[in-house]
Amino acid sequence: MTPHERGRRLRIRRIRITGWTALTSLVVTLVGFLTYFHIVFPADRAATLEVFRDSRVRVEASEGRVVMEPTGESTGRGILYFPGARVDPYSYLYPFADLVAAGNTLVVVDPLMNMALFDPRGLGELTADFSDISTWVVAGHSLGGVKACLEVDNPAVSDLVLMGSFCANDISALDIGVIQIVADRDGLIDESSRRDAEKFLPAQSRRTMTLEGANHASFGTYGPQPGDGTSTLSAAEVRVSLTDILNATVFVD
Repeated sequence: MTPHERGRRLRIRRIRITGWTALTSLVVTLVGFLTYFHIVFPADRAATLEVFRDSRVRVEASEGRVVMEPTGESTGRGILYFPGARVDPYSYLYPFADLVAAGNTLVVVDPLMNMALFDPRGLGELTADFSDISTWVVAGHSLGGVKACLEVDNPAVSDLVLMGSFCANDISALDIGVIQIVADRDGLIDESSRRDAEKFLPAQSRRTMTLEGANHASFGTYGPQPGDGTSTLSAAEVRVSLTDILNATVFVD
C-alpha cells in the first residue's frame, strides 16, 4: 500500500469517526430534549379527585384538551386556558371549579410537547365545537400566558388573564380587558421583565392584582417547583382569591 493510499484511508476513517460522533451526539440531544419535555409536574391527586366528585361540574378530556363544564345553566362564556411549561393541564381544574360551577366553561389546552408555545392550534380551532359560547376569556400561566397573548386578536375575546406571566407581543391597540395576577412570593418570574412588558398591553384597560402569600406554582395544584418562593396559602385559599378577583374584574354581571 502506497503512502498516498494509507493517507486516504486515514482521512476516510477520521471522517467516519467524526460523522458517527456527530450523529450520536445529535441522537442523545434529541432523546434528552424529548425526555425533558415529556416529564410533567403532575396535578395533585386529592385536588383533582375533589373536582371529579363535585356535582356542580363535569370534566372530559378530548382532542388535546381538558374541558370542565357546569352541570347547571351556562352563562355562554368560556375560558380558554394555556398551561405553564411541562405542567399537567389537570392542575388548573381545582382553581377554576367555582367559576365553572357558576356557569362558565373552562377549556384547558393539553399542548404539544407539554409546551403551549409549541402548539400550533389557535383559539378558532380549540373552541370550534363550542357553538353555544359567544364570549371567550383567554388566560395562561407562566409561558402559557405568552401563548395566550398570541390568541387574543379575535372578536370573540373579551379579556386576557395573565397569571404569573406577561406578553412578548404588542397587543396595546386591542380593545380588550387585561388582568395581570401576580404572586408576591413568585421566585420564577422576572419582575423587571414583567413590568417592562406592560408597554405591550392596553394602557386604558390593564389592571394588576397581587395574590399575597402565593408563589409561582400557586396558580395550579402541581406542587413545588425548583427555584420558586415559598407559598403560605393553601390551594383552597388560592381558589377563593382567584375566584373573587375574576368575578370582580372579568365575570361581572
